[in-house]
Amino acid sequence: MEQISLMRKRFKALVRGGGVALPGAFNALTARLIRRAGFKGVYISGAGLNNSAGFPDIGMLTLTEFATMAGYIARAADLPCVCDADTGFGEAVNVSRCVKELEQAGVAGIHIEDQVFPKRCGHLAGKQLIPLEQMVRKIKTAVLSRGDKNFLIIARTDARSAEDFRKAVERARAYAQAGADVIFPEALKNKAEFADFARKGKTPLLANMTEFGVSPLLSSKELFELGYKIVIYPMGAFRTMMKACEGFYASLRQAGTQAALLDKMQTREELYALLDYDSYARLDEKAYGGFRRAK
Repeated sequence: MEQISLMRKRFKALVRGGGVALPGAFNALTARLIRRAGFKGVYISGAGLNNSAGFPDIGMLTLTEFATMAGYIARAADLPCVCDADTGFGEAVNVSRCVKELEQAGVAGIHIEDQVFPKRCGHLAGKQLIPLEQMVRKIKTAVLSRGDKNFLIIARTDARSAEDFRKAVERARAYAQAGADVIFPEALKNKAEFADFARKGKTPLLANMTEFGVSPLLSSKELFELGYKIVIYPMGAFRTMMKACEGFYASLRQAGTQAALLDKMQTREELYALLDYDSYARLDEKAYGGFRRAK
């Protein structure tokens, strides 16, 4: 855990510095692809995990399921991971266990949001918020429950679409005062709002660049210049994969063979390299000490 704590400390410094872009991973292998691409961290999307399990993004997975999958991703990535923790899996006392479980899973931080449960996707209409005081208690509980002071507590507010921009700013200030390390204003509607939000507070900010939502797709460079410190891309890889799979199944159904699609596939060798398959074979050889070959 000492190595994980050091990684969190470095990540916290990165967040306070120039900023960091975090692509979304929805399983361990996509996290390794993110590392291979040269990114400095990973975002674990609640939508990605729920959708991968066949559920909509309304908080259907349990904390235990969530922490297990997040742990797989964090270990495979060997990079700091920020994990979506939805509404904290309950009230303030549940948030305490949520923090402890996800901290133990090895992630660098989590964000919790101020929606009622069951939650809705942040870019859909019809969201409802819990009272400000209730969310403040959740944040204070999260801060008190972490064992590592470098474990980031990120407070997300959905007030921009559930109420209005002014209310979102008010909630953000209250959450920062409660101890949140980073504020995540969800579903801002244009670049001017992103800029205005950044001017109204001193707490580091997270921007969500999800596709097909209400926010414009600004570049990480633009957002860093506005003052945002974390930029997440939660579902881009997932959506790309799903569209590719849809095309594969349609082609296979029509042609009866996948032969024409081989150039669009990851090869067996590429997969084994990503899995570090040979390291397992070497370990097996060492463990058997040549006995298996003799047999």
